[in-house]
Amino acid sequence: MAEKEKIKEVIVVEGRDDTARVTQAVNVDTIETHGFGMAPSMWKEIDKAYEERGIIILTDPDHAGSLIRKKLKERYPEAKEAFMPREEARRGNNIGVENASAESIRKALAKVKTPASAPAELYTMEDLEEAGLTGGPGSRERRAALADALGIAYGNAKALLNKLNGYQIKREEYYGALRSISDQSDQK
Repeated sequence: MAEKEKIKEVIVVEGRDDTARVTQAVNVDTIETHGFGMAPSMWKEIDKAYEERGIIILTDPDHAGSLIRKKLKERYPEAKEAFMPREEARRGNNIGVENASAESIRKALAKVKTPASAPAELYTMEDLEEAGLTGGPGSRERRAALADALGIAYGNAKALLNKLNGYQIKREEYYGALRSISDQSDQK
């Protein structure tokens, strides 16, 4: 069996089942938020990890996970982020990192995003319109597929625009992801 990749940063997850699944995929330390039960001792632990090693936020791709991520990003604006596609974190009606395969977790961690300290306006709403990502039939599905291809969270057109600019996604990566989702839809 191949040796698991070692990740320097500490990954912040929601619970112990997430920790179990993530540590099956990679060699890493985790901190659990225990959902919204964010105790003062947990904040101290994350503060220390953020300052000494850096953190990667990997929360469930659901509403609660988004709220927890938002709370963490408010306190740790330069934290790296990894996003798990909903389809890869689903088991029945349950959506969570604990349901993802080791390969899906490694794939999400390979696409970790670091927010820009001063986001530039690289993209405009016109870019999204030209790519069929807003205002037309199938635009929601195209945004979801693009978000998965880029390793970012799904959002409406305005949220996607903010993520593209905030993470300073390079044009080559953006166009490559657009081509890959077009190729996938052509194959269906």
